Amino acid sequence: MNAPTLNKLETGLEKTSRYTILDRQKVGLRHLLGRWESLLAMLLVVLFVFGGAALPHFLDPYNLLDGTSNFSEKALIALPMALLIICREIDISVAGTLALCSVAMGLAMNAGAPPETLLVVAILTGTVCGWLNGFLVTRFALPSIVVTIGTVSLYRGLASVVLGDKAFTGYPQVMADWGQGYFFGMVPREFVVLLVFAALFAVVLHTTSWGRRIYAIGNNPEAARFSGIAVDRYRLVLFMLTGAIAGLAAWLLTGRIGSTRPNIATGWELEIITMVILGGVSIAGGAGTIGGVLLAVLTMGTVTYGMALANVPGIYMTIVIGVLLLVTIALPRLLRAQKSRK
Repeated sequence: MNAPTLNKLETGLEKTSRYTILDRQKVGLRHLLGRWESLLAMLLVVLFVFGGAALPHFLDPYNLLDGTSNFSEKALIALPMALLIICREIDISVAGTLALCSVAMGLAMNAGAPPETLLVVAILTGTVCGWLNGFLVTRFALPSIVVTIGTVSLYRGLASVVLGDKAFTGYPQVMADWGQGYFFGMVPREFVVLLVFAALFAVVLHTTSWGRRIYAIGNNPEAARFSGIAVDRYRLVLFMLTGAIAGLAAWLLTGRIGSTRPNIATGWELEIITMVILGGVSIAGGAGTIGGVLLAVLTMGTVTYGMALANVPGIYMTIVIGVLLLVTIALPRLLRAQKSRK
């Protein structure tokens, strides 16, 4: 083969290689932009730009960090809730569990329990509540949404019966230190706890065999069972974990507000589920990431923070949450239907 022919061949190969690299970069960019987490990140940036332009103190770092206290306890519960929904289960009773855990702490305190044991009381109470949910679901093959709708009334009712029209107050200072305290004078301790637990959940879900089995159960429970995965055991453990984290959230929330009342955490279950679904966790199970949930938490927290600075009544946030929940459930289905028609 002569020299001119070789030069042409080499030039053609270089062009083909360059086009291949460009095509791969385009595909990679489309894949990145097509991820739900990327859309959430862009939405969060837009919210910060718009909020910073419209509200004078929106970007103040002290205000931003202080605003995390409004969602840190809810976001903590959203982490195990994400694992449950990935497994095709759900726990509507988390707010009732939190209320009962707070009441249990108040009873233990009045009975003379040492301050350092109140966290243990809260977590144990939440774990028992989660175990009851999981036992009813796995032992009797009942739908988790039906079971937990029943138990939320049970747990909230027990808390209301014990409290009546009274309230528990006078909790130990250690609870206030964690519920109201700051690291370095500006970072709320609750927010740091949330970030630590988010990292732990992300590692477990995305890097361990335990996490891979959760995805397997969510994608096809029967196939997972035939492959040797103890499906019911995993579901039971996840219900108990959700209850235990609700107990931790109860300890933090009670320390932050300094009291236990019958209406504590009322309506939180809707906000927690919205955080999870908005974060890209499929309501049908088998898909979702902890990173997406954390981005959804920050997005909803930013919206709440901006509305509070703008003096928008809190009732409008309920409307926003309802709209977000409807959109995040309906939009993926509409997009899939559109793709199938094409």
